[in-house]
Amino acid sequence: MNDDRLHDTWLTSEGIVPRRILRPLLRFTHVEASGGVVLLIAAVLALIWANAPFGDTYERFWETPIVLDIGESLKLKETLRGIVNDGLMTIFFFVVGLEIKRELVVGELRDPRRAALPAVAALGGVVLPALIYIALTSGAGAEATRGWGIPMATDIAFAVGVLALLGSRVTVGAKLFLLALAITDDIVAIAVIAIFYTDKLSLPWLTLGLISLLAVWVATRVGIRSTGFYLVAGVAAWFFVFESGVHATLAGVALGFLTPARPWYEGKVYLERSRHILERYEAAPSPAGSPPDAAALAAIAKEARSPLERMMAALHPWSSFVVVPLFALANAGIRFAGIDVAAAATGAVAIGVAAGLVIGKTLGISAATWIAVRSGVGRLPAHTTWRQIVGVSAVAGIGFTVSLFITDLAFTSPDLTGQAKLGIFAGSATAGLIGWLFLRKKAEETAEATAH
Repeated sequence: MNDDRLHDTWLTSEGIVPRRILRPLLRFTHVEASGGVVLLIAAVLALIWANAPFGDTYERFWETPIVLDIGESLKLKETLRGIVNDGLMTIFFFVVGLEIKRELVVGELRDPRRAALPAVAALGGVVLPALIYIALTSGAGAEATRGWGIPMATDIAFAVGVLALLGSRVTVGAKLFLLALAITDDIVAIAVIAIFYTDKLSLPWLTLGLISLLAVWVATRVGIRSTGFYLVAGVAAWFFVFESGVHATLAGVALGFLTPARPWYEGKVYLERSRHILERYEAAPSPAGSPPDAAALAAIAKEARSPLERMMAALHPWSSFVVVPLFALANAGIRFAGIDVAAAATGAVAIGVAAGLVIGKTLGISAATWIAVRSGVGRLPAHTTWRQIVGVSAVAGIGFTVSLFITDLAFTSPDLTGQAKLGIFAGSATAGLIGWLFLRKKAEETAEATAH
């Protein structure tokens, strides 16, 4: 047996299917840029579908009504698009909540001094885009102005994908700065959705939702480890929050925050309990079948990883390669037939979104970072130059997923929705290109300086 691989399964065997198909697919899912690649493919497919000769089927399909009867008094009515946006996207926001919790407890944001710089930078990256958008749409009506939250968001999958394509040209410090910045950005975006994009609020339903979340919190404090309990409580919390009028995906964020980030068995306790079971088995081995304490050993090994780590490992691939691409497929399709594309692209909303993502993000993050460094609040990451900070700031202007999500919440007008989507596409593509050029140019200069 290979000492580096202590657990052999069919997946690790040399069969044609695991060797030629499954393991390469798994390796692809662990490449940083792969999530952005799949997301981009889904968005392109949505555009092709919406503008194909059979493009009228795009809206008809996603607006298919879905009715779920839950007992006699509870009935859930949604469209297929609503199931994706309100239901499946809860998984995405749950994973976002897990990532934020991990960074706050054991990651880059756990140290207030290290967290200060990306936090200040993120503040500049959400305030200036919103102000630019409001300034450019102030004369276009109240509903148009309501989309001010759209250019505030950063799409982590796309942004990290751009940096991954540049490889070692981007310093580790710059990559960590972007990740911490995007996490802080997500916190602000979640707060904005909860506070400003909730129209009708039902206090009885919201109270039930909060009670469900409180039950989860109490269960984590007293040491309840049953996955079944948390699954039932989580679904209940989602349903109650959905009925309350607050966007249901925020229940996913809250559940992510409540997930324990520390394992039940750590360090010496894990070693002692495992060794005790193994020594007892060595003293009296089982003549046939599985060891009598195998279940206990498996339980100890399971609880040596935190629930947060287990949830991240289980759900991150589903979120990145199923949920988010499905969301893009359901929301990125713009049918250009019958609309004046030039007029839509030059509309106040489209320009406001694009300018907010490109100019607002780049200048807002760069300026806020400069102020934080000059005032002594934070320090630049090791081996990271101001050119790279500007490049990373531009890359943070890729606001695809959450920007589309807020668009769906902000507008009821198809015209404004179309303008916003055009602005998101144009702004995100431009921001990514600018960031790539800045970071690539720096890499070439560094290579030349090293050569001489």
